[in-house]
Amino acid sequence: MAEEVPVSIILASASPRRQQLLTGSGYKFTVVTPDIDESAFVAERIEPCAYAKRLALAKAKSVAGDFPDRLVIAADTVVDFDGEIVGKPTDAKEAERITRKLFSKPHKVITAVAVVRLEEGVELVESDSTTVYPRKMSEQQMAEHIKGGSWKDKAGAYAIQEEGDEFIEKIDGSLTNVMGLPMELLERMLCEVLRE
Repeated sequence: MAEEVPVSIILASASPRRQQLLTGSGYKFTVVTPDIDESAFVAERIEPCAYAKRLALAKAKSVAGDFPDRLVIAADTVVDFDGEIVGKPTDAKEAERITRKLFSKPHKVITAVAVVRLEEGVELVESDSTTVYPRKMSEQQMAEHIKGGSWKDKAGAYAIQEEGDEFIEKIDGSLTNVMGLPMELLERMLCEVLRE
């Protein structure tokens, strides 16, 4: 699929994981970090999937305005814990609270993907959902996880492709979705855009 993309792609994300996933799939792209205040997108009384879609689209549009002829891809990942949106922890104390909650039972990871190309009037936004079944952490494992700092800038305070793997029993759905960019969904969206 990557070889079939005739237009120049911009990834509107500073996430190293998203960049790795795109590179690993053979895409050529440039990175432009979106100028979005995520705290302005209040998550109260909005369903997690709708929230992620709104934020992903806002990120894509914030970059697309400066590059109307380019295909801009943006994403937003949230954790859905019984309908509650769990985002990125702000400090170690919040990371511990989130980890204790999420690793108590299965939860969903939702990533919304937006593909925008203003010049052609392209504006697609879709999402993928994966259920994560965690293993119970011991107090020592919990302390090491928080001390290690791998929770920083991660929705749900963990990253499945890092040391968090030992705490995951299984997943039901896309692994790349949990990593922050569902590649299967993105490729379907790009196929749709390029057919138009």
